[in-house]
Amino acid sequence: MVKEFLLTGFSQSLQTRIILYILFLILYVLTIFGNSFLIFSVFTSPQIHTPMYYFLCNLSILDLCYSSNSLPKMLIDVFSKRRRISIIGCLTQMHIGLFLGGTECILLAVMAYDRYIAICFPLYYTIIMSWRVCHCITVFMWVGSFILSTAPTMARPFIFCNDNHIDHFACEILVLLALACGDLSFYKIAIVIISFFTLISPLIFIIVSYICIIVSILHIRSVDGRLKAFSTCASHLTVVLMFYGTSITMYMGNTKRFSSNLKYISLIYGVVTPVLNPMIYSLRNNEVKQAFQKIFTKYVTKHTI
Repeated sequence: MVKEFLLTGFSQSLQTRIILYILFLILYVLTIFGNSFLIFSVFTSPQIHTPMYYFLCNLSILDLCYSSNSLPKMLIDVFSKRRRISIIGCLTQMHIGLFLGGTECILLAVMAYDRYIAICFPLYYTIIMSWRVCHCITVFMWVGSFILSTAPTMARPFIFCNDNHIDHFACEILVLLALACGDLSFYKIAIVIISFFTLISPLIFIIVSYICIIVSILHIRSVDGRLKAFSTCASHLTVVLMFYGTSITMYMGNTKRFSSNLKYISLIYGVVTPVLNPMIYSLRNNEVKQAFQKIFTKYVTKHTI
C-alpha cells in the first residue's frame, strides 16, 4: 500500500526552478496583499457596504484560501530533492481544492444574479437582496459546495497500491484518480456529476442572467446609462471567463487519463486567477478605486502631520 506521494511536476533544471520559485513567491505575495487590501477597503468604506461588495469580499476570502492551499507547499517543494506528501496531506489538499473551487463557481453565479437584480429590477434591489437574503445565500453557497464537491469523494476514499509518483505541482483529483486502483467507476461518475452541478449549472445560470441583463440594458435610452450598466458587469464577466474557461478544460475533458500538460492549466485558476481578481475589480471599478484613494489619502495625511 502506498503511504506517501512524490510530486514530480517540477523541472530538474536549477535555472527553471529558480524562476518558478521567484514567480510563485511574487504571485503569492500579490495574492495575499491584493485580496487582503480589497477586503480591508470594503469593510472600512461605508459607501460600498452593498451586497455586490459583500460577495466580492467572499471571493477575495476564497482566493486567499485557494492559493494558500497549494502555493506554500509548492514553494517548499521547488528546491526539495524528494518532494514528498503523505496520503492524508494529499487527500486533504485535494478535498480543500474541490470545496473552494466549487464554492467559487457558485459564488460567481450568485454575483451574476446580484447584477441581474440590480440592473433589471433596480427599484426592488434592496428588498430582494436584503442582508438577510445575502447571509442565507452565503450559508447555502458554502454548505452546498461542501455537499456537492467534497462529500461524494470523502464518503468513499481512494485506495492506492501501485505507483506513487504524481506528475503535478499539487494534488488534483484527476491525477489521483489515475493512480488509484480497484473499481473506479464510482469516482468517474462522481466527477461528471460534480462537474455538472458546480461547473455547468452555474455557468448556464450566469449565461441566462447576462442575456436578461443585455436585453434590459438595450432598453436604456441614455448612452451614459448603458455604459454604466455595462461597466458594472465587465469585471465579473472577465473573472468568469478566466475561471470557467480553465476549469471546464480541466474537469469536463477526458477523465480516463490526466495529461501532464493540464498541470499548467491548473496553475491559471489555482495561482494566477487569485492574483488577478482584486486587480480586475479595482482597476475597472470606480467605487473601489475611490475607496482605495480615500484610504491612501487618509494614511498619507496621518503620517505627514
